[in-house]
Amino acid sequence: MIETDAAMAETTAFISRDHKLFIGAERSAARSGRTIDVYNPATGKVITQVPSGDKTDIDLAVAAARQAFDDSDWSRMKPGDRERLLWRLADLIEQNSELLGEIESIDNGKSKAIAQGVDIRLAVDFLRYMAGWATKIEGQTVTPSLPFMPGAEVFACTMREAVGVVGAIVAWNFPLLLACWKLGPALATGCTVVLKPAEETPLSVLKLGELIQETGYPAGVVNIVTGIGHEAGAALSAHPDVDKLTFTGSTEVGKLIGKAAMDSMTRVTLELGGKSPTIVMPDADLTVAAQGAANAIFFNHGQVCCAGSRLYVHKKHFDRVVADVSDIAASLPLGHGLDANAQMGPMVSARQQQRVQGYIDQGIAAGARATVGGTAYDGEGYYVKPTVLVDVDQQSLVTREEIFGPVLVAMPFDDMDEAIRIANDSQYGLGASIWSNNLSEVHRMIPRIKSGSVWVNCHTALDPSLPFGGFKQSGLGREMGREVIEHYTEMKSVVINL
Repeated sequence: MIETDAAMAETTAFISRDHKLFIGAERSAARSGRTIDVYNPATGKVITQVPSGDKTDIDLAVAAARQAFDDSDWSRMKPGDRERLLWRLADLIEQNSELLGEIESIDNGKSKAIAQGVDIRLAVDFLRYMAGWATKIEGQTVTPSLPFMPGAEVFACTMREAVGVVGAIVAWNFPLLLACWKLGPALATGCTVVLKPAEETPLSVLKLGELIQETGYPAGVVNIVTGIGHEAGAALSAHPDVDKLTFTGSTEVGKLIGKAAMDSMTRVTLELGGKSPTIVMPDADLTVAAQGAANAIFFNHGQVCCAGSRLYVHKKHFDRVVADVSDIAASLPLGHGLDANAQMGPMVSARQQQRVQGYIDQGIAAGARATVGGTAYDGEGYYVKPTVLVDVDQQSLVTREEIFGPVLVAMPFDDMDEAIRIANDSQYGLGASIWSNNLSEVHRMIPRIKSGSVWVNCHTALDPSLPFGGFKQSGLGREMGREVIEHYTEMKSVVINL
């Protein structure tokens, strides 16, 4: 049973059905017969089961993807036809946005309004953006000198070709959107895909699989295997017939996937964790900055890789901004994603709830003070109270480690140089925001911030045309933008002796 009367009948019917893997032209249970319980994080109750695929299922899915890449109509499809299929898929996602939003809300815990207005809208826009790249993958002609071939007349060019079979593993915080981030460039370039969603949130990706079939993609082009990370995910990461791996998730898991990829020299891109700083300069609009800092950490319940989880405020405004952010946090009503009045949903799982609350408890035990939140939630569901911690140290665990929940650490700074130093004092470098009305100073700061994205007077401003990824241990490569095409293609040089 879906634990809310607000869900549509279509949503309830989908969640309650007998879910199957997508492998080639087949819909089947896991070969082992095992299943995974799927929970509603707002209630902590099981709502359905999905197949628990393992190495056997991954082997079959990779074989189906390899056959589709090498031998099917897909490998001979014209770029314009790939473009039209991506547009058709985007249209179907858009037409099913309410259903997908409810599935995402119930499975993940996020607000249905956010799921529709952010996750699904961005997925649709991204697929349409990537569709345009299908017809714009090109090389160039070159006039080589070839000094060791005197008098030779040659024609030389470069070509970009699809990399091949892509293994894609996505995180649980934006399940459908992240799946589309992987599928868009893979399908635009002509690759085939084996996609493994997070075991906590498989449902919207399984619905996406049905839409992909309805779109008309040939069998084996997109295969979906649900399963546990250390079984299905590990098997996909180490598979010798996968040409490229793409992963979004924690830095710890990303390192394991990167090591597995290196054993077979598999191409790999990793979009990993963050501990992003929000820097409020002395000339900032304090009301705007406080609201922006609150949005940066409390959006999606803090379960965002580039969440603004470190707040640095000039010392003369520190108390004011912290008080304003704390007031905003205190005003956020908790509730399930289909409750129109709720603004803060649950953590995705009991494990994540315990992990986040554990960081809060450890920080307070080490001397931090909670200006809001801090205490454990004692009701039904996997909720964590939005929390702001002050009196923290730059070297403390709550400052240095990614918590991935609605927990903000706040510290004052004296001047621009100190702000930049402490902002960069992290193993991560995914995102950062600067709040200031002094654009001359901002322009001097931007090159000094070691981060893949720097936002000014905003945070987490993402667009399909802008590459997204991190410095340092926040990952390798980029999602989105024209740059992502390079990660799904190989460059070939051609020389013809005339």
